[in-house]
Amino acid sequence: MAGKEQAKRSEDAHKLKKRNFWSGVLFGIGSMAFVDEVIFHQLLQWHHFYDLATPQVGIFADGLLNSFAWFAAIGGLFLFTDLRRRQAANMRYCIASILIGAGAFQLFDGIIDHKVFRTHQIRYQVELWPYDVSWNLFGAALLIAGISLVKSAKERRSV
Repeated sequence: MAGKEQAKRSEDAHKLKKRNFWSGVLFGIGSMAFVDEVIFHQLLQWHHFYDLATPQVGIFADGLLNSFAWFAAIGGLFLFTDLRRRQAANMRYCIASILIGAGAFQLFDGIIDHKVFRTHQIRYQVELWPYDVSWNLFGAALLIAGISLVKSAKERRSV
């Protein structure tokens, strides 16, 4: 009987760890998408999420991206709130996963949206490579920082 109880606790701990991870990833993706939308789409007006059609379609696509960003961020916050209620929130792990989510979004946008699908570029009528390099290096730095923080959190627990 004790073995089953211990296995159940271990399974529950694994589920809570996954929930910590996904709450941060969702919040990181949503936050980075929102920052991208506000700064590059609205304030600087360098591009829209989809620039291969009319400006109206581009603005509509921006609205879809903004909606996605809010749903992801709020979904992550709901998961995090549930973890706090259960007293199972691991802040170091959650912050690490926020960085992972933000970096993954940034790299996906920079590589897949900008280069593979070419739905938009960072800017137009300028030399693109400095923007592309900066964009992707920033995303990689966030991702690496998140992964490093996850590793340090795991090492801290095993000591």
